[in-house]
Amino acid sequence: MIKIGFDNEKYLKLQSQKIKDRLSCFGNKLYLEFGGKLFDDFHASRVLPGFKPDSKVSMLLEIKDVAEIVICISADDIERSKRRGDLGITYDEDTLRLIDAFRGRGLYIGSVVLTHYRGQPIADQFIKRLEMLGIRTYKHYIIPDYPSNIPLIVSDEGFGKNDYIETERSVVVVTAPGPGSGKMATCLSQLYHEHKRGVRAGYAKFETFPIWNLSLKHPLNLAYEAATADLDDVNMIDPFHLDAYGETAVNYNRDVEIFPVLDAMFKHIYGESPYKSPTDMGVNMIASCITDDEACREASKQEIIRRYYAAQCSVRQGLSDPCEVRKIELIMNSLGIGADNRPVVGAALKRAEETGAPAVAIELPDGKIITGKTSSLLGSAAACLLNALKALAHIDKDMLLITPNIIAPIQHLKIEHLGNHNPRLHTDELLIALSICAVTNPIAGYAIDQLGKLRGCEAHSTVILSHVDSELFKKIGVNMSTEPKYQAKKLFHR
Repeated sequence: MIKIGFDNEKYLKLQSQKIKDRLSCFGNKLYLEFGGKLFDDFHASRVLPGFKPDSKVSMLLEIKDVAEIVICISADDIERSKRRGDLGITYDEDTLRLIDAFRGRGLYIGSVVLTHYRGQPIADQFIKRLEMLGIRTYKHYIIPDYPSNIPLIVSDEGFGKNDYIETERSVVVVTAPGPGSGKMATCLSQLYHEHKRGVRAGYAKFETFPIWNLSLKHPLNLAYEAATADLDDVNMIDPFHLDAYGETAVNYNRDVEIFPVLDAMFKHIYGESPYKSPTDMGVNMIASCITDDEACREASKQEIIRRYYAAQCSVRQGLSDPCEVRKIELIMNSLGIGADNRPVVGAALKRAEETGAPAVAIELPDGKIITGKTSSLLGSAAACLLNALKALAHIDKDMLLITPNIIAPIQHLKIEHLGNHNPRLHTDELLIALSICAVTNPIAGYAIDQLGKLRGCEAHSTVILSHVDSELFKKIGVNMSTEPKYQAKKLFHR
């Protein structure tokens, strides 16, 4: 059963007001480092039922008249064509995507800054491309012994060598396509340059996770650890906050480790530090908007189990290290959870055992579990999707919604003309066929209209899904996990 556990409207109001309050603490100039994803934050929407994936952007719209956006991208990431794991596109492509997305929402893009710049040829090509598109670009350089050599960093030979980013508005949101892009260093560099110009600018950090005012072992914070198992991030008690205020607060190791350096930089720039702890730097209001803690706990546990299966699949594909799986196993053990806590896993495995072929199971919003088996016409993912739509529309499961004269030409096209070896319909082909049938059969159209009800539902496959099926389930918002094995025993899979 899907239960709402988060008040999104309250969050938009509280979070935007918190940023305005922080701005007022400084000289009407705030550099706000934005961690995580501004768009499509599906992790947050999964563990906080009720949180909308684009909530952060909606929150920025509340202050859009005083905010502008600066996008950081590492020149090294451009050089090695680093890709976003969720979208499969390179960081430079994602930078352009983000610019379009921000502009489409009416947000102002100030510029793009290339960090870690050292004259990389491909980075120079990207700079020319941005300039041709009318986008201002700046270069920030590698500083020797960063972040330990503070006298060098906070000098004309350190931050002083970086381009000063011309900004126009009070709140400068510094974001990036992914981690390691140099957001914090960009903010600090700007503080140095602003100080030289007589402007007392401020710095703050917005990270959704970990949630500082929940317990260290709260499933929401543990789900963040599971999501970042491929990094060296570990949630920990903020010792600086505890020492300064006698209060327990949760942060993650990188911020705790870098805080003494930040503190020293602030003192070098301003003569004093505005913050006593890394937690002080944050403006996170998530915990204040949780309306059902138990619903968020259960959603987080499901996310941790899904991350466990995802890590296993990544290892199976040769993309990750087994230590990631072991990290998540430790998290699961600490909560006393496993595959048994994910009902769709057992249902899918049972169906596969009964049929001797791959199977998929999906849990509908009312808690009912629907399965799909592999057949000569449909793959297991497509079969399960069709059965789920029938169940939601209260259509008899034996009713034929797609006629053979529709399926046969699609199979002929796939095999005879497109070079496929598998005649079975994938999920996207199933929906196209169903849409064609809806022209003459209103019941088929009614089944398609149920797609929106699948958002937030849990599902499991007994084999790694094809890219097509995996992407479709993402688009319709189904939270899919898969066993770490392929349907076919071969080396190359598409």
